[in-house]
Amino acid sequence: MIDYINELNEEQLKVVQNGDGACLVLAGAGSGKTRTITYRVAHLIEQGVDPKNILLVTFTNKAAKEMINRVQELSGGKVRLPWSGTFHHVSYRILKKYAPLLNYKSNFSILDSADSVDLIKICLKQEGVDRKQRRFPSAKVVQSIISYARNAGETIEQVLELKHPKWSDLNDVLSRIADDYRIRKLSANVMDFDDLLVNLYLLLLKSERVRDAYATQFQYVLVDEYQDTNRVQASIIRLMAGKHKNILVVGDDAQSIYSFRAADIKNILAFSAKGGSAFGGEGYPDAKIFKLETNYRSTPDILNLANDVIANNIKQYDKDLKSILNPFTKPEVLPFSDNYEEAEFIAERILELREEGVPLKEISVLFRASFHSQALEVELVKRDIPYDYRGGVRFFERAHIKDVLAYLRVFNNKDDVIAWSRVLNMQVGIGPSGAQKLIQAIALADTTEELSQFGSMLSSRGQMGWNDFMSVWKKMLLVEKIPSELIKAVLDSKYTEYLEYEYQDYRERLQDLLQLSVFSERQSDLPRFLAEASMQESYNTSQSERGSDDEKIILSTVHQAKGLEWQAVFILNLSAGQFPNDRALSEADGVEEERRLFYVALTRAKKYLYLTYPLSGGFNSLNSGPSMFLEEINRDLISESGFIASTVFTPSEQSDFSGWDDPSDDVDDIVYEAVDEGGPRSFLRGIDEL
Repeated sequence: MIDYINELNEEQLKVVQNGDGACLVLAGAGSGKTRTITYRVAHLIEQGVDPKNILLVTFTNKAAKEMINRVQELSGGKVRLPWSGTFHHVSYRILKKYAPLLNYKSNFSILDSADSVDLIKICLKQEGVDRKQRRFPSAKVVQSIISYARNAGETIEQVLELKHPKWSDLNDVLSRIADDYRIRKLSANVMDFDDLLVNLYLLLLKSERVRDAYATQFQYVLVDEYQDTNRVQASIIRLMAGKHKNILVVGDDAQSIYSFRAADIKNILAFSAKGGSAFGGEGYPDAKIFKLETNYRSTPDILNLANDVIANNIKQYDKDLKSILNPFTKPEVLPFSDNYEEAEFIAERILELREEGVPLKEISVLFRASFHSQALEVELVKRDIPYDYRGGVRFFERAHIKDVLAYLRVFNNKDDVIAWSRVLNMQVGIGPSGAQKLIQAIALADTTEELSQFGSMLSSRGQMGWNDFMSVWKKMLLVEKIPSELIKAVLDSKYTEYLEYEYQDYRERLQDLLQLSVFSERQSDLPRFLAEASMQESYNTSQSERGSDDEKIILSTVHQAKGLEWQAVFILNLSAGQFPNDRALSEADGVEEERRLFYVALTRAKKYLYLTYPLSGGFNSLNSGPSMFLEEINRDLISESGFIASTVFTPSEQSDFSGWDDPSDDVDDIVYEAVDEGGPRSFLRGIDEL
């Protein structure tokens, strides 16, 4: 028998022993929610509940395996949970049995993200869309639009209005493509990841026999990370628990940060009678609400700050996290003149922490958006501080950064055939063979007038693409021949249109490029700037050659850091317009989600927490001051090391890459590595994630 009283705290014990009926467990950060769920399952089994009558749903395979392993440890390895896993895994098992009811065969295949894109390309072709003839959303972008619509329960028109308002005229054609995509999947007897969820929901609605069978079988339904569910997932769970009404959902509304994936915070806010009356939607009026507020991760100093920050949100359940640890040191808020001074401080403090005994792997730097890391990455390279990058690709390895640098490279060196190939293949109507013809002709050209005439060797579609390129080229000729002005010229061209049609996260990519422009202002010499960018890109290779056993700090977006923890955490670029993201100010409930994101960042720290921001040095942020979130903080909860919101600093004068030797001295040491950009941001990337 498990000694629950001695192995659980009072809050956890109440959930484990009194979790019958509809229950909402509000599990604060670091409060032991996984432990609570697994002990609840073990308790049910001890009470005689057959494991096959327990449905345990998680969001990741990692979480599912961890819970299964813990339950097996508690039971001495005797218990197997046949119905535990991710939403997609559970859906797949049921659909394999009942697929014929939806006009599928039981041996249907699953499309991964790459397969889905390939099929959508066929739909685009069938619709008569030729992306080499005219700009049109890429298959990846079309996939993301269709996926969001299905998970959010919205129409294509609604998604376009929300995410691509300039594309309202594409509603009809994209709706036809979505319908063709659905028909082709059914004809080929295949489902994509979204189908696993949507089709299970449709199956449960369509077949009373199937719905009753599973609602009867699953006496107890437990759901982890409920704040991250979308409308389809919440509806599936409600139907599964429809008979016995023993539904226990665990989550933290204060950590709901995935609305861009169609996660709906209303699912958790409207779960109870209180939530239902305040926020609408179907809930459980008699639901019991448990709160796990004992935090085992962070010091009281950090938790007091986190509690103070999240208290500013209106739409939430009240919680007050309490630490079991002794007070240590207050979080520090530090302003700097610009991004580079901020980066210098962070790098210096990292080295000091290492000397004080904090392992590098226990140090993390978090940021709202990936482009915020650029200045720090440069500083870490200069100081030879190894790091791993989470949540994306390193700054100088990103496809769009390479695109713009390719424009600068051909402007600087007409013989750079690699850069020419990249630039030309982006243009409408210019394929590999056309690009090769152009490259051979360009090598012999001496004037812009000669370049303008090369379109005649291409098809009519290719001439359109060449004219687009020439419009960019001519813009570059009109500006001062320094990196920052040349980059701005590229951004003030059809390249930004290319970004939106090619990538669903084009706004973030545009921010990256604006940050590249800011970075380039520190160097007026074009060849040297390009050499510097290349050395930054090659650093990833040189780090990997040092071996996997080297300790490294972690650089991560806040979204990717959720669920993780470190002894020391830096949150950088907490300046107005950057965190919260300026777009959030115009979105419904956008500021509250941004504040939840800030809360998640704060609660990753165990002992040391540093909040930093530049007063200048970022686009649209000159002397903009600290984030509104910093302004909200109770000053008694922080170390006020220079935190004076009204102070105006003079940006440090650094006209050159100080500390760097002539890049030409290191050319022989540079190793170049091709880095794939990665696919669209989706719930799953491959079948192994089911």
